[in-house]
Amino acid sequence: MDWDLARTIGTKALLAGAGALLLYWTISAVRLVLSARGINPLLKQFFNQVASGQVDGAYLLTTKNYRSHVNRTQFIRFLAGLQLNKYRNLKSGRPRLQEDQIILTVKLKSDGKEELPLDFTFVKVDDQWRVDRIQKLAAA
Repeated sequence: MDWDLARTIGTKALLAGAGALLLYWTISAVRLVLSARGINPLLKQFFNQVASGQVDGAYLLTTKNYRSHVNRTQFIRFLAGLQLNKYRNLKSGRPRLQEDQIILTVKLKSDGKEELPLDFTFVKVDDQWRVDRIQKLAAA
């Protein structure tokens, strides 16, 4: 009789734990989706401005913190080093929430099989998302 009681309590505890974990995951996912709104349009605007030669406009989509560490000339050199004109397709990964920042890995794809993975870090400045960091990742 004691074994049946222990098994029943164990099963209920396991189900309660699984339910709590599922609830936590759901709340975290909803929080991430809601907080990441506005990042995709910013990313699209950033790459459209770079593609159309409006590098200053793209540079102004970054934070003051970014601009204090990377001047305009360094930014242009960085973009030139990426050789963005080779890539035609953009695929963004799943955003990761880290404190008040959202990190998004973006993969640029060429017509061939070449990929360029970039990590973008976004922060909110006056209720607007801004690029705080761009980092080239090693190709997978």
